[in-house]
Amino acid sequence: MATKKYTVTLPEELAEAIRAKVGHRGFSGCVTRAIERRWEHDRLGEAVAWMENWMEKEYGAVTEEELAEAEAEIREIERQHAELARARRVAAGEPVEAPPEQGQR
Repeated sequence: MATKKYTVTLPEELAEAIRAKVGHRGFSGCVTRAIERRWEHDRLGEAVAWMENWMEKEYGAVTEEELAEAEAEIREIERQHAELARARRVAAGEPVEAPPEQGQR
């Protein structure tokens, strides 16, 4: 990819922290990767917004009941995941915390 030199202004503390971590030669690459990541994040946000608009036009707005059901399903998946992860740690002989009491998060 062709490159071109630009001048940008950054907060001094941020620039020095980046330079301390990646060195003088890695500075441009670090800034480039950060900008690329932000660009991809913004594009993904645009795609999600488009999809949300399309789904709302196609199927109507999400009701409070549907939202509550989805959140409950997510909590159950998270609980199952935590239970499986804990079981794997126990099987591997790793120290584990006591499981949370039912109904607590």
